[in-house]
Amino acid sequence: MEATIETSDDVQSQAAPPARMREKYEQQVLPALIERFGYSTPMAAPRIVKVNVNMGCGEASRTAAVLDHALEQLGQITGQRPNVRKARKSIANFKLREDMPVGCAVTLRRARMWEFLDRLVSISAPRIRDFRGFNPRAFDGRGNYTLGVKEQTIFPEIDYDEIDEVRGLDVTVVTTAATDEEAFQLLLDLGFPFAQDGRPGEIVDDSAEEDARKEEARLKAEAEAAALEQLKEENPEAYAKPEKPDEDEEGEAEDGDGETPDSGSADKNE
Repeated sequence: MEATIETSDDVQSQAAPPARMREKYEQQVLPALIERFGYSTPMAAPRIVKVNVNMGCGEASRTAAVLDHALEQLGQITGQRPNVRKARKSIANFKLREDMPVGCAVTLRRARMWEFLDRLVSISAPRIRDFRGFNPRAFDGRGNYTLGVKEQTIFPEIDYDEIDEVRGLDVTVVTTAATDEEAFQLLLDLGFPFAQDGRPGEIVDDSAEEDARKEEARLKAEAEAAALEQLKEENPEAYAKPEKPDEDEEGEAEDGDGETPDSGSADKNE
C-alpha cells in the first residue's frame, strides 16, 4: 500500500477554512434572525459588511516615529497594513496644517473581518480592565455600531514591554440592518457582550426611573442636612446668628439723644 504524500502545491491550493464566527452566523444567527423578525428571504436579514479600525496619533504631525509605531501596532492587531489618515484642513490652535498625518486606519472585509471580530469578542474584550459589557447605546440609528478601546494592550498581539505609549482606537461595525434593534440582535447573537441597561427595543419603565431619581435626591438632601448639623456642632460660633437689640433698648437710646425726629420737626415749625 502506497502512502500518499501531499506536496506544497497541493497544500497551497486548498482553501482556508471559514472563520468560526462566519460559520456561527450562517448556521445559527441567520435562521434565528429570520424567525424573530419575519424576513421573507435570507438576503433581507442583516449582515456585517465591513469593520473600520481607526487609531489617532496627534503627535505624528511633529514626530515621525510616533506614526511608525502606530502603523506597526495597528497592523499587528488587524493583520492588514494600515493607511495613513491626513488632516483635511488647517487649524492654527492645534498647530495643524492641511495634509499633515494625524492617524491611521484599516478597513477589514470578508475573512479578516470575521477573524478580527472573533478575536475581539472572545479574547480581547475579557482583558479590558473593569469590563462590564459593551455600551448598547452606541448605535448610530442606521444599524452601525462603534466602540472605543482605551488601550491597545488588550490585544494579545501587542507586547506590553515594547510599546512606546498607550494609544486608544475606535472599532466601527457596519451592517445592513435598517434599525438599531435588528443590528443589536445581530451582534448579540454573534456573541458581543453588551451591558444590560439601555438595550435597543427594550421598554423602559419611566415611573420606576422617576421614583429612583426622587429617592436619590431625598437621600442626598438628608446627607447634606446631616453634614451641616455636624459642622454646627463642631464650630457653633461660626454658625451663631447675631443678636438683635430689643425695642426697649432702642427707645432709651433715642431718649438719651434728647430729640426724636418728630420733636425736631415740631420745633422747626414753631
